[in-house]
Amino acid sequence: MTRYLCVAGPTASGKTAAALAVADVLSATRPVEIVSVDSALVYRGMDIGTAKPSSDELARVPHHLIDIIEPTQAYSAAQFVADATRLIGEIDARGHFPLLVGGTMLYFKALFEGLDEMPASDAAVRAALDEEAARIGWPAMHSQLAEVDPVTAARLQPGDSQRVQRALEVFRISGQPLSSFHREKSARDMPPLISLEPHDRAWLHERIARRFDAMLDAGFIDEVKQLRSRSDLHAALPSMRCVGYRQAWEALDSNDFATLRDKGIAATRQLAKRQLTWLRSMPSRRVIACDHDNAIDAAVGLVKELRG
Repeated sequence: MTRYLCVAGPTASGKTAAALAVADVLSATRPVEIVSVDSALVYRGMDIGTAKPSSDELARVPHHLIDIIEPTQAYSAAQFVADATRLIGEIDARGHFPLLVGGTMLYFKALFEGLDEMPASDAAVRAALDEEAARIGWPAMHSQLAEVDPVTAARLQPGDSQRVQRALEVFRISGQPLSSFHREKSARDMPPLISLEPHDRAWLHERIARRFDAMLDAGFIDEVKQLRSRSDLHAALPSMRCVGYRQAWEALDSNDFATLRDKGIAATRQLAKRQLTWLRSMPSRRVIACDHDNAIDAAVGLVKELRG
């Protein structure tokens, strides 16, 4: 069997339950260790809004790349590739089996296909872009991007401020569009990728709404209040721009909570849509219908087939 296996899917698709069931099957041959492929789970103190696995779930199988940095710090796809590559080697050397699980598709893609060399982030350029966006809005910034990099603008939503900002930053630093750094590459020896995808998008939307409600009931607002009370955190940090946290921070700024639920659910739906788009571009994926009652059994069956 391959050196490692991947389980991916959009937010609220049931990745944790499927991964633990898959781990149970794989552990009959070799002990399993899970490597998280999630750009939000890396942050300490961000538990409720990121839907981190519970302490019981974390205790069932060793997990990596969860709670590894402070919310003040940045974590890039390049850092993920370096960490995941090292961990895969270390887990394999122990005689254990690496199982990569998550929904940050950029991380999967970077691990599978490698990374393009592009300009490092520049705090001054980012600050200037934030100041400009505060004046004219992110849709207008997206229009600027369309003029200099229509390829990248076409795949980004006007409200996707983080990625629009990065694309404009790359252009202003290098004079080259972000799309020029993305070259076609042949995939490396790609591992099997079990992809949890709903046949009925309404099923996923309902799950997203239920999970956001559960987060609110679990004290999500208090969690964000506690983060805001720290003098070293602010709304422009990548951690605080995570889906849910950004909407909660804005609600606390304005003291307007009436629309928080709707905004949080809408942002999470948009995230899920982007995740599914990424997944469908991955030729190695094996699709499991996560909205079917037998989804976990199907994932387990697929693992048994792959293990051969």
